[in-house]
Amino acid sequence: MGRITLDQVTKSFGDIEVIPPLDLTIENGEFVVFVGPSGCGKSTLLRLIAGLEDVSTGQIRIDGQDATRVPPAKRGLAMVFQSYALYPHMSVRKNIAFPMRMAGLDKAEQDRRIDDAARVLNLTDYLDRKPGQLSGGQRQRVAIGRAIVREPAAFLFDEPLSNLDAALRVGMRLEISELHERLKTTMVYVTHDQVEAMTMADKIVVLQAGRIEQVGSPLDLYRSPRNLFVAGFIGSPKMNFIPGAEAEAHGAATIGIRPEHLSVSNESGAWEGTVGVSEHLGSDTFFHVNVPSLSDPLTVRVSGEIAVRYGDRVFVSPDLANLHKFDAQGLRIE
Repeated sequence: MGRITLDQVTKSFGDIEVIPPLDLTIENGEFVVFVGPSGCGKSTLLRLIAGLEDVSTGQIRIDGQDATRVPPAKRGLAMVFQSYALYPHMSVRKNIAFPMRMAGLDKAEQDRRIDDAARVLNLTDYLDRKPGQLSGGQRQRVAIGRAIVREPAAFLFDEPLSNLDAALRVGMRLEISELHERLKTTMVYVTHDQVEAMTMADKIVVLQAGRIEQVGSPLDLYRSPRNLFVAGFIGSPKMNFIPGAEAEAHGAATIGIRPEHLSVSNESGAWEGTVGVSEHLGSDTFFHVNVPSLSDPLTVRVSGEIAVRYGDRVFVSPDLANLHKFDAQGLRIE
């Protein structure tokens, strides 16, 4: 249960095609993350799967059955939105029970599912509280609990953590990942945050302008991005790109090197430059080096602290074994 297939699916609003013909298979039990910049079509694609938007052409199959024109409530999917959408006058128990009451489940079955979901989500002690008495993270867990009790073929998450502060985001990221390990249910998750994608996904789908740029595991995309867009989007800080003569010497139109694959020296190296702004994070330091022969500063990542200051002259060298090469069309050269 939970295999989702998109076959030549498109979506247009009037004359504007926002999702060109697209093929994608999400296997049963996978945690798949749709990631990309704002306006890339990731939420629209999720809504097409959920049935909240109509497919213009193509077919969506859920567990082999054509679901293209099936109403959302009958697709066997549960969606968790960016907003919690909880009923403020109802207790946590009643909020979680609401979809089951609408489906006509008997009281004993409702109670069993509520207790199971509350135990998994650490909400047992909060079942009699109202949403206004909960933290943001607890309210998001209630929204997830309301999805769990439906026992869906797949969960669909539409940027569920974007309303939380940084600490809660990290905590909820771990909780959702642990939930997937426990339930083994298909999960499709939309985010613009590539760190969320890298840390949570079994498989990442990188989107740009409604098109799939690359599909693969987080490490596949990190190590072997198929084009400049994916290379620049996946990884934090982003990959350094060097076009022109420096790249041509390596048989490419553009070369890319990640910040952690650059070394720094006070004596010699491939590029001489001046240290700009540094970001000290404790375990790592990121600093930017302005090189006269390059159009953009190089971002360098080193472990721990490093004795460089603004304005220092340094030499930076790439690890040639980790150089990424791209042709004039921006495609990876193997």
